[in-house]
Amino acid sequence: MIKNFEPRLYQQTIFATAVKYHTLVVLPTGMGKTNIFVMLAAQRLRQYPDSKILFLGPTKPLIEQYLSVFREHFEIPDEKLAMFTGEVSPAKRAELWKAAQVFFSTPQGLENDIISGRIKLEDVSLLGFDEAHRAVGDYAYVFVAQQYLKRAAHPRILGLTASPGSDMEKISEVLQNLHIEEIEVRTDSDPDVREYVQDIKMDFIKVRLPPAFLEAKKYLEDFVKERLKRLKDQGVLHSAQFISKKDLLGLQAQIRGRLAQGEKDPLLWNAISTLAEIMKVQHGLELIETQGANAANEYLERLEKESYTSSVKAVKNLVKDLNFRSALIKARSLKEAGMEHPKLVELQHLVEKELKASPAAKIIVFNNYRDNATDIVAKLNALPGVKAELFIGQAKKHGQGLSQKEQKELLDKFREGVFNVLVATSVGEEGIDIPRVDLVIFFEPVPGAIRHIQRRGRTGRQEQGRVIILVTEDTRDVAYKWSAHHSERRMHDNLKLLRSKLKGLVHKQRESPLEKFIEPQEKIKIIVDHREKGSAVVKALIDLNTELKIDQLTNADFILSSRVGVEYKTIQDFADSILDGRLMDQIRELKRNFERPIILIEGTDDLYSARNLHPNAIRGMIAETAALLYIIAKREQDEGKRDFMPHTMKRVQDTTWLQEYIVSALPGIGAVLAKPLLKHFKSIKSIVNASVDDLKEVEKIGKIKAEEIRRILDTEYQ
Repeated sequence: MIKNFEPRLYQQTIFATAVKYHTLVVLPTGMGKTNIFVMLAAQRLRQYPDSKILFLGPTKPLIEQYLSVFREHFEIPDEKLAMFTGEVSPAKRAELWKAAQVFFSTPQGLENDIISGRIKLEDVSLLGFDEAHRAVGDYAYVFVAQQYLKRAAHPRILGLTASPGSDMEKISEVLQNLHIEEIEVRTDSDPDVREYVQDIKMDFIKVRLPPAFLEAKKYLEDFVKERLKRLKDQGVLHSAQFISKKDLLGLQAQIRGRLAQGEKDPLLWNAISTLAEIMKVQHGLELIETQGANAANEYLERLEKESYTSSVKAVKNLVKDLNFRSALIKARSLKEAGMEHPKLVELQHLVEKELKASPAAKIIVFNNYRDNATDIVAKLNALPGVKAELFIGQAKKHGQGLSQKEQKELLDKFREGVFNVLVATSVGEEGIDIPRVDLVIFFEPVPGAIRHIQRRGRTGRQEQGRVIILVTEDTRDVAYKWSAHHSERRMHDNLKLLRSKLKGLVHKQRESPLEKFIEPQEKIKIIVDHREKGSAVVKALIDLNTELKIDQLTNADFILSSRVGVEYKTIQDFADSILDGRLMDQIRELKRNFERPIILIEGTDDLYSARNLHPNAIRGMIAETAALLYIIAKREQDEGKRDFMPHTMKRVQDTTWLQEYIVSALPGIGAVLAKPLLKHFKSIKSIVNASVDDLKEVEKIGKIKAEEIRRILDTEYQ
């Protein structure tokens, strides 16, 4: 079934392990991780010819690459290959699932398909996760893997990554979430890999900020120092020395937790606001230090404009500060004078020199900030021989954004040499398959091993690669450079530890404390509002072997029987619904529609800002919520009333309301259109007897709605 490639020795060795165990493969970028999946897919289909293969990747461009690899290296009819993305409708995915055999999917849509029951994981004999380091927290990989292991008749999991991270706890979480039994780790220095690895020459070019930039920087630094001293004097901080953004966020969460537990000290509220001011100014500092006058000026100007309309105390106090105003005036004058950050000047020189020496060269420039990346493209395109394009993500910001289709088209043009410089934000770090990139330039160092390795991995795939990292001296660039260095060293140390200590360790799935209370053969039915389908509670209900029906509910989030409707709220949502007046309306509707209405509030005081609360505690609470819903539903349905409809209600004597209620159950009608229908036809009987043309006469009842109403009324019940 495999064609057009000869497996390398390390691929064969890894494949031999993956045949027997759920395996995590850690392999340098460009070393053919996808080909290992191709080999394993062929083996699984030989063993289970009627089964299906499923390969997940985080973005559409990535799964399109996997599809391309399979077309090149796998003997299978094209109609047996299918791609699932957000652009493929749920109905079409269900249709494709029946017809095809090998699937490439983004995880979020697949998660919804599993919840809705459109696809059957029972049929899948191999499930692959690319960029497997993402399998932490609530990322969709975790849920999909969990459901797969529960349902599949012949399960096998293969996780693939170039960089699992430097945090041993995170690596262990990935192993646990993907149910890994064996790991196969290869580094550039391993003997079976070394001959295939191209050297990457890495250079750091240092620049210094000009005096005019240092002036603007000093005003912002003085602002931060003054605020830190204020917090120290208030007893919030032990020291007024610089602290990191991570520590600032942690301190903010800690204070919120104290407030949530009832502390009344007004200094705590002031501290929250002061910390928010510091974080905003820290961002401005990062822009002036590492990006340039244009990016810093735009950000500071935006804060000033926001202060005119914002009710946020931190923003208003910020722009009144003399240091902030002085920094804004200085940044504005730098922009008006056309002063460039020395890194931009150096970047222009590097690109011009590279393309002059080798006109056919391809260059990728990575930059953290979309606004600055746009400026870089404009500056590079002013140079002779340079054709630069911007590669950014889908999320729209200030009118910018590329759809996944546009991203693919841009990458195709870059491969074909239509332009020679790709200026990319973080969207370009993960998994771009460009066979030959001569030079990768980091406009700034990035902290952390994963992003650093991914950026670097864009070059050196087929021949020696080169990486240049621009560093502004005496700024956070230097700290980020060393952070990446130490993180990568820790990652390699952890991988060695994993290889020596964890290899062969069979993963034991965590036993849910709820499972022992629930008999697995039972199938309790719960109707869920479609807006809740992606929630953690719904996923937990699936774990409890619940039969879920997703529907459009108007008066509850969950219906547990013909008598019980549940409005589900987190603490924050509960508080918000009191303030905006929704709560009383929701209670009134619940009471009107259900004999036993329930409002279920989940959480502890300010749950997510409690600093020392472990994520597992949050997950445990969600599991308890699901268990409570399950137990109530089970108790209700034990009386033999397993079949009930989402359109339920308690006994109501109000005839008008009952008429509206009955008509609202017609397809596409709901509470809003029920009244005009009844006003027009006067009675339910007249509506039932109305023709399509008669129905169309009512405002907002078009041909499609009218035909669907007529179809439901005329179709014989089976």
